[in-house]
Amino acid sequence: MARISVCLLLSACLPNVSAFSVHDKSSVISRRDSFSQTASLIGGGIGASILAGTPLPSLAVVTDETPKVTTRMGGLLENYQDSRGWTILAPSGWNKFDGEVGAYDIKWQDLVDPTDNIKLSSTPVKSTTTSVDVLGPVDEVGAKLASKRNAKLIAAMERQTDGILFYAFDFALDDGTHQLLQLCVNKGKIWSLDANTKEKKYAKRKDMYYNILGSFMPKLA
Repeated sequence: MARISVCLLLSACLPNVSAFSVHDKSSVISRRDSFSQTASLIGGGIGASILAGTPLPSLAVVTDETPKVTTRMGGLLENYQDSRGWTILAPSGWNKFDGEVGAYDIKWQDLVDPTDNIKLSSTPVKSTTTSVDVLGPVDEVGAKLASKRNAKLIAAMERQTDGILFYAFDFALDDGTHQLLQLCVNKGKIWSLDANTKEKKYAKRKDMYYNILGSFMPKLA
């Protein structure tokens, strides 16, 4: 399953993500699960500079704070706090898998359909890298990811929660799947969170997936 970018002309339909800044785009993408791979997808110097710790100028200016999503959607989601220092609302009753080297730190997978899954991965970066905006403007990052992945970029969004800048992307993939991808930087790591499903099931999963992305916080309160 590949990754997807988010074209949020859906603010009204997705009230829990209304504070994302939405940039309409359409393009194409290929899939990756660790950020080191994502950084290289974004291209030459920038990806290498992030991992090497070379200072780059901040490009995004997001000043409005968006509260972290806390709704459990009537029990569809449950609070999960990891000992490594992050929290998320995870799907209730899904299988949980810890760590597959080079793929993810943790994964939740539907009991019936394994194409329905949530994956979180992290990659260390130098202390000089403090925000995801070093990748560039969110819409340009989404377009570059899309162009490398043979997928359509539905939306590219940004928000700031508790002082952390998040980039989120919504992708429709040419293999018949749909993916939401979120990137952020905190505590010396770049975090990649993706939510995947079959395209025909996306309408059913959409609200839950957006709430999961909006609930993730790479630090403890």
